[in-house]
Amino acid sequence: MSTLFDRIAPRIREEDESFRTKMLAIAATQPDVIAMGRGDPDFHTPPHIAEAAIRAIRENQHHYTAPTGMPALRAAIAEHLATLYGLRYGADEIVVTAGVQESITLLMLGLVSPGDEVLVTSPRFTTYDTAVRLAGGVPVPVPTVEENDFALDPAEIERRITPRTRLFVLVSPNNPTGAVTPPDAIRQIAAIAQRHDLIVVSDEIYAEIIYEGNEHLSIATLPGMRERTVTLNGFSKTYAMTGWRVGYLAAPADFVAKMTEPRHTLSINACTISQHAALAALQGPSEPIKAMIAAYAERRAALTEAFRRMGLSFGHPGGAFYLYTNVSSTGLSAPVFCERLLRETGVLLFPGALFGDESDRYVRVSFLQPIERIREAIARMVDFIQSLKAQAA
Repeated sequence: MSTLFDRIAPRIREEDESFRTKMLAIAATQPDVIAMGRGDPDFHTPPHIAEAAIRAIRENQHHYTAPTGMPALRAAIAEHLATLYGLRYGADEIVVTAGVQESITLLMLGLVSPGDEVLVTSPRFTTYDTAVRLAGGVPVPVPTVEENDFALDPAEIERRITPRTRLFVLVSPNNPTGAVTPPDAIRQIAAIAQRHDLIVVSDEIYAEIIYEGNEHLSIATLPGMRERTVTLNGFSKTYAMTGWRVGYLAAPADFVAKMTEPRHTLSINACTISQHAALAALQGPSEPIKAMIAAYAERRAALTEAFRRMGLSFGHPGGAFYLYTNVSSTGLSAPVFCERLLRETGVLLFPGALFGDESDRYVRVSFLQPIERIREAIARMVDFIQSLKAQAA
């Protein structure tokens, strides 16, 4: 007799969960772990946002909304996109989802047919791989390199286009590298999409976390791109609302109309209480957000300076809250480096293998700890690398 495990469909793959699970199990045995692997902000959701959720509960605003979201929230999102990025969408062109994760799944189910190829930046957030495969498609990595600060090279995209290519996924700023693809490159990517009749999925979840000297350009603002682009964004990163699970997609109204029933099938609607919180996030003061971004900038500066002193190279992180750091100078592969660092110092990082990187040279360092803990982590890493040098001598 077959077990449930025996009946798992081929579309379900293990990917990299085993190593992540192993690292978290090791961390659970350590007395003083400094976790710098996850992408969950250490800040709490600003009080005015939490209060809006509490108020919604007290006022019994907890029933179903429309599958596409509360009208007031959809209108506020449309206004927000116009104000910040110059994106022009109506409220009827917004779909509120249970985080951007659900937007990704919905899009791949809606746009990818079996055998279609989807170009995805590498290294990358591998949820895209899973969603593409669930839809029967084939993810095709587009490599980025440290020497170019991990920004996308349009020529690398065009080189991988075949008659089966359906979509290109643009994530800028990028996870795990923090790379911001420059406006000139975005314009070249737009031209490639039009030349080859590609749909672009533009994931802009980190677009508000941009550091001085870098510029974000939303590709859907360019001529000829609005009708072939789906823009993704959400509240998790900018507003420290990861557990609230509110994201959204913006696309032409006729496409949104076709996605409404599949979206209803996935989860009916994003949590109603969380939608009220998201509305307050857009309508409330911006000072808490500015304070968080200023703190990220301070941490980023401390880490980049420290890694230079340690002899570890990295791509310039123009946005988000990650440093994609090359540890090959230590003589260890990235997975071994991460495991030994955790066991010997209590600093938790994740190797690039968890982000589709096959080079075994890079680790993702998220600066999502208070600056005092960041400095403590730096001191531990300095001692660890010095010990490696002593052992090699």
